[in-house]
Amino acid sequence: MKTLDTSRLVEAGRRVIALEAAELARAGARLDDAFARAVRLLAGVRGRIVVSGVGKSGLIARKIAATFTSTGTPATFLHPIDSLHGDLGIVGREDAALLLSKSGETEELAGLLASLQRLGVPIIAITGGADSMLARVAEVTLDGHVEEEACFHDLAPTSSTTVALAIGDALAVVLAEGKGFRRDDFAALHPGGRLGRKLLLRVRDVMIPAHPLPVSAGMREVVMALARGRGIALLAEADRLAGVFTAGDLTRVAERHPDFLSVPIEAAMTRAPKTVNPDDLGGTAVGRMERFGIMVLPVVDERQRILGVVHLHDLMRAGAV
Repeated sequence: MKTLDTSRLVEAGRRVIALEAAELARAGARLDDAFARAVRLLAGVRGRIVVSGVGKSGLIARKIAATFTSTGTPATFLHPIDSLHGDLGIVGREDAALLLSKSGETEELAGLLASLQRLGVPIIAITGGADSMLARVAEVTLDGHVEEEACFHDLAPTSSTTVALAIGDALAVVLAEGKGFRRDDFAALHPGGRLGRKLLLRVRDVMIPAHPLPVSAGMREVVMALARGRGIALLAEADRLAGVFTAGDLTRVAERHPDFLSVPIEAAMTRAPKTVNPDDLGGTAVGRMERFGIMVLPVVDERQRILGVVHLHDLMRAGAV
């Protein structure tokens, strides 16, 4: 590799990103009624979406198929060559095909195109060739042309594959949104790993029992409860949360009153504290804690009856963040 100084290397990298960003902006501006037709066509598919392409387009097609599948739309990648040697059997008459090709004239796609037409499978094309073989047979053609590849020789597929991927992502995301795909649906399809835990974890999964004290309790009793409650004591009135007393409250009371043990708890507790519901996502509880600068939340039901407490450290250990 030629010796280049740091500034030239960084500038070259910025040029690639800027070129691809510009092509993405142009592709976004070009989206028209054809995109809406493609989404409606895919929404009506009773089978699967078969995504295909050759070379770099094939790699992008694999990613798009995975995105469809993970957002609630069954999809599979089919290699055009393998389709001619038995793999066409995965294609059903209730499927739809999404084919990617920069030029739209890729010879390896010809056999697959003929087979899809014979089966009556509707075809959506993402291609830069508006008058190409692929565009002529597609029911819907989405414009994926680029003015310049980010490769300095304007040869290697770079900007064009980025645009094709973005259009595929747009189809998958808009389709999922139109179907009413929810966070819970996403979690159900991603049960493994940190993402699955984050989306599935509920407050009830990590909360711990709490033993509230009546608001008539003495300060000494409440201070002793702080240690048992890991820095929080819950005060109840008629079985409902009336307030909380925290280690921070204790510090403030002790600073103001030398004889702080004689201070009535009702005068020192925090009334109307922030709370969380047991069915809330763990991430919701973490966000509330961060927003208000607190480490623990009382868990209450819809009638403000005390169910327990949830601590930030427990949420973090469970993978809520």
